[in-house]
Amino acid sequence: QVQLVESGGGLVQPGNSLRLSCAASGPSLNHYSFGWFRQAEGKEREGVSCISASDRRTYYADSVKGRFTISRDNAKNTVYLQMNSLKPEDTAVYYCHAKRVGPLIYDYWGQGTQVTVSS
Repeated sequence: QVQLVESGGGLVQPGNSLRLSCAASGPSLNHYSFGWFRQAEGKEREGVSCISASDRRTYYADSVKGRFTISRDNAKNTVYLQMNSLKPEDTAVYYCHAKRVGPLIYDYWGQGTQVTVSS
């Protein structure tokens, strides 16, 4: 069982930055890829960014490319999402996700952290 706890959300003015953290606990975390999703009010959950387990390849949604950076610190079992040049449309609940694909698929979600970008 993997547990994920997000932190770092809050209220920020447009153009400013926030860094989200996802603290993971559980077995074999190095075998998991991690991702960030977000869900704005009244909208479906969408993928924002992810980082692979082994070679740390990264993926970004077009809407955040060049502004957000995902990273992982395996020693601390923590995944980060650095968000720069924030826009009002980035307002959403941000969720951390962990996935391991093998003979079985393991799939876990955090509880979410609210990010509000407003002047």
